[in-house]
Amino acid sequence: MSWSKTLGAFALSMSLPAAASGLDDFLAFNAATRTATANFEQLVFDRGGKAVERASGTFAFARPGKFRWTYEKPHKQLLVGDGAKLWIYDPDLSQVTVKRIDNAISSTPAALLAGKDDITALFTLRDAGTVDGFSWVEATPKAADTGFERVRLGLQGKTLAAMELFDQLGGHTLLRFSDLKANAPVAADTFKFTPPKGVDVLEDAPAGK
Repeated sequence: MSWSKTLGAFALSMSLPAAASGLDDFLAFNAATRTATANFEQLVFDRGGKAVERASGTFAFARPGKFRWTYEKPHKQLLVGDGAKLWIYDPDLSQVTVKRIDNAISSTPAALLAGKDDITALFTLRDAGTVDGFSWVEATPKAADTGFERVRLGLQGKTLAAMELFDQLGGHTLLRFSDLKANAPVAADTFKFTPPKGVDVLEDAPAGK
């Protein structure tokens, strides 16, 4: 699974005025939340709208720029962002891929939740109405080379409960979140990763110290 399909992704619940729009709720969440943990269910759809892949797992994030995204089913995979590097570990392949994220995270869906920068500097945000009990916010990246066209964030009441990522090839990925804990305590070593002995380590672009 690619980083553009997953991300990253994350949620919370918080106290907001009853009359607030989905966009107001999301901006308040983005401003107030420093950490979060949750479970997720992921569905990947092809260009025709057919579900072609299902997965589930857990995530945690801590701003700025740190996250841990763990796939448990159907195959194990781990993505860890430590603030400087993104580590992608595939146990079945005995392989770790390392990418720089100092710039990449600011132009991916991860920036919506775990990024360092002002969200409105990176994405154009707008209310996208209420469908199926969700108040939707649409985020369109201002950069041209993100690998996706737009992201939709679904809020239920005052809780961010879903995310949809639409790629440039016509497919999309739906993430649903559960057991969300905003500003939950998260141990610092959650965002550290050391490749297991014997695995192949492929460094996409060596990051500075």
